[in-house]
Amino acid sequence: MSLGGRRMRTWCRLGFIVLLVCGFLMPAKATDLPKGAESQFAQVNGIRMHYVKMGEGPLLILLHGWPQTWYEWHKVMPALASKFTVVAPDLRGLGLSEKTQTGYDKHTIANDIAALIKHLGERSAIVVGHDMGGKVAYILSLLQPELVTKLIMVDCMPPGTENMDPAKGGMWHYGFHMAAEFPEMLTKGREREYISAQMAKWLHQKDAITQNALDEYAKHYASPGGMTAGFNYYRTLLDDAKFLAAYTDRKFAMPILTVAGRYGVSDNLFKAMMQKADNLKGVIAEESGHFVPEEAPVFLTEQILKFAHVGKRI
Repeated sequence: MSLGGRRMRTWCRLGFIVLLVCGFLMPAKATDLPKGAESQFAQVNGIRMHYVKMGEGPLLILLHGWPQTWYEWHKVMPALASKFTVVAPDLRGLGLSEKTQTGYDKHTIANDIAALIKHLGERSAIVVGHDMGGKVAYILSLLQPELVTKLIMVDCMPPGTENMDPAKGGMWHYGFHMAAEFPEMLTKGREREYISAQMAKWLHQKDAITQNALDEYAKHYASPGGMTAGFNYYRTLLDDAKFLAAYTDRKFAMPILTVAGRYGVSDNLFKAMMQKADNLKGVIAEESGHFVPEEAPVFLTEQILKFAHVGKRI
């Protein structure tokens, strides 16, 4: 072999070693933050909470659902950040937030968010909640109205109004997720497949959630304790309903907007809120299923901005 050939072979080996070392030292794929966003942590209500923050202006809190993380809002955050300080936390036990043994009732998680608002140095915020995040936003707004200037509920049902009985047209996954230990056993090693199948069932725009997004959600739920934390949001639903029974006659003090997918909960969310709010508006994302922030991000962004600035100059 010539001197030039030996040198080339040596450089190729060195290049391979560098790539190999980098592959071990660097994460396989880091979550893509929206441009200008920052990943931060706060100690609130006894837990370490992760959140993503961007923009300047009045505080706007975005609360995600199951089986997702803050990342479900990545399509809407940049436009909202042009008018607001946008904060999207990972809810207790999910994403990069601390996993706890207890505390998955929505009252406790509402207190997490109340503490986050105060940690951010604000007296109040506009709060947007989707799915389980919507239930948290509901309880926060009902019990601590001084913290919520406006409430936006996105394709969810108020605690205690869910149809959990498949024999009566309800969804089967409620009971499955509530069962002790069985869902963890049956989804172990297949977390991504299970999450993907669930989301596909509830999507109308089947390509709205990308493979990268699925990877993001799956890596967190497949982490130790991740699926259990997610299932615990369901295991506490009956406790949520019992807790709210004491507040049956209480109405919401702030303006409320409901945004639902036509192929999601549709008109049911608005109807469920009619007896609880005097200042209520409802809109439908006609070509969306359950995952409105990812299926209809432009529509949702427009509705949030419009509702948030009613009576104000933008």
